[in-house]
Amino acid sequence: MARQPLLVIAAGGTGGHMFPAQALAEAMLRRGWRVKLSTDARGARYTGGFPHVVEIEQVASATFARGGPAEKLAVPFRIIGGIAAAGWRMLRERPAVVVGFGGYPSIPALSAAWALRVPRMIHEQNGILGRVNRVFARRVDVVACGTWPTELPPGTRAEPVGNPVRAAVLERAGAPYIPPGDYPMQILVIGGSQGARILSDTVPAAIAALPEALRRNLRVSQQARPEDEARVARFYAEHGIDAQVQPFFHDIPRRMSEAQLVISRAGASSVADISVIGRPAILIPFAAATADHQSANARALVEADAAILIPESRLDPRTLADHIRAVFENPEAAVKMAHAALAQGRPDATARLAELVEKLAGKAGSA
Repeated sequence: MARQPLLVIAAGGTGGHMFPAQALAEAMLRRGWRVKLSTDARGARYTGGFPHVVEIEQVASATFARGGPAEKLAVPFRIIGGIAAAGWRMLRERPAVVVGFGGYPSIPALSAAWALRVPRMIHEQNGILGRVNRVFARRVDVVACGTWPTELPPGTRAEPVGNPVRAAVLERAGAPYIPPGDYPMQILVIGGSQGARILSDTVPAAIAALPEALRRNLRVSQQARPEDEARVARFYAEHGIDAQVQPFFHDIPRRMSEAQLVISRAGASSVADISVIGRPAILIPFAAATADHQSANARALVEADAAILIPESRLDPRTLADHIRAVFENPEAAVKMAHAALAQGRPDATARLAELVEKLAGKAGSA
């Protein structure tokens, strides 16, 4: 009996990289593959949702963006050590394909795959390549693009596939939308995988500024950084607002499917979840994102009238409160936003990416 082919997934330490990596892992396991995840200690914190049969391999990697002078001097040596270790494992295990999802922890596996001529590709979630993916874009067989169009270096082979969403999101795809009304309603506030301080500073005050007749019906689920969690929860309690505040929600798909409105950063995974489930959204792109890629991520939903975009420079409690009211006081418009979001969804993105993996493996097998 032939041994199952092995896929090595290399991903960095944020939910934006790890969630689509998890989606591909789930799909390839269903197709009879073995899957190994190569990440660092930071990325390992986001592996709780991965199927238990996925082997999690922590690699040595580093970035010049963090740490003091001594740590920065050690970066090249850590990366070289990680590449050597990854190469040794690949010689022993012979993966059929290596897929990188971005972030510096993907450097060792992708570098080893390039050196050993293992079939390889990267998936770029955003409309603008991240730093690591830009380095590897011309050193892989194909770049799978989650947002289209994506700015790519000349000579790059690209395939628009969409952003894979986890099985838990697909289970809620197109869940019926209950329009706003005079009954309990939900707002979900997410700011990336670790919350966003600007949302902790503005969303509670915006909700407190809403008319009492609307506010009393609201139930809020808000992600907040650990250092902000207590003050945000205290603010809601002091203003009589029913709210759950946590650094991370493990059931975001359920909460999103039950929400009348999502307030979020415009990370690629968040935008993909919003569109596949189909919910009205207020998007606040992260102003410091490389090349303003979060605004590019939001463009399709905004142009489809599925989402309202507020730049950070214009975000304040009153402006946000006005937009929240506009959604909740116009149920027909909210329904149209939900349907428009759903029309932008790519629930087949995971399957398309899995097919690309198998096509790469097939080419290698016939070479």
